[in-house]
Amino acid sequence: MAETILETSGLTKAFNGFTAVSDVNLRIEQGSIHALIGPNGAGKTTCFNLLTKFLQPTSGTIHFDGHDITAMKPADIARRGLVRSFQISAVFAHLTTVENVRIALQRERGENFDFWRSDRMLQRYNDRAHELLWDVGLSDATDIPAGELSYGRKRALEIATTLALEPKLMLLDEPTAGMTEADVTRIVALISRLRAGRTILMVEHNLSVVSGLSDKITVLTRGKILAEGDYNTVSTHPDVVTAYLGTDHA
Repeated sequence: MAETILETSGLTKAFNGFTAVSDVNLRIEQGSIHALIGPNGAGKTTCFNLLTKFLQPTSGTIHFDGHDITAMKPADIARRGLVRSFQISAVFAHLTTVENVRIALQRERGENFDFWRSDRMLQRYNDRAHELLWDVGLSDATDIPAGELSYGRKRALEIATTLALEPKLMLLDEPTAGMTEADVTRIVALISRLRAGRTILMVEHNLSVVSGLSDKITVLTRGKILAEGDYNTVSTHPDVVTAYLGTDHA
């Protein structure tokens, strides 16, 4: 059995009497891609915010890499290697792509964001920054301001800045949301290419996006786990089919 890197027990979040997440038990295995999916309003985002500690659970526990992180702050768990992509706001529109990644590399090494430093001192991060941009398909855009990138390529840049932090567990929040079909195809291929040696937890609403990526899928509806397993298991589960057809509004 693979080693568990993240596990929740009885994870629950209530807002003024409304329970958004109810008794969720997750187990994320090292080296896997695990998808958390469900129709709109299923509790996916709330659950993700609990895992990344932007919300404090009403009850339940969260263990990451052998440590109880239930009461920790977001910055503290990020330092432990649990890093959430697309929440970091690491894309600075006026800076080039390589400069964006270079800033993330400074942070990973525990240094301050010393914008005043000489360019010579910052150049030492360039080789790794270029490697990461190559990994995410942006080797042709190293000197382009991030603000000039297409939406899909900005997402790829955000993945590069996340990888710069060398996460033990990378959390992707709706990585294909709002994208064109072509951009979705590119991001799915990117995630598939980057999976080697990494652990990824992704929130998605689209079964087709996770079908070829995920080792395990957890389906949420109305804040509870509806089904869990590989794609074939969950995609044919009668309750999952009902939820995605819209007759079970979550």
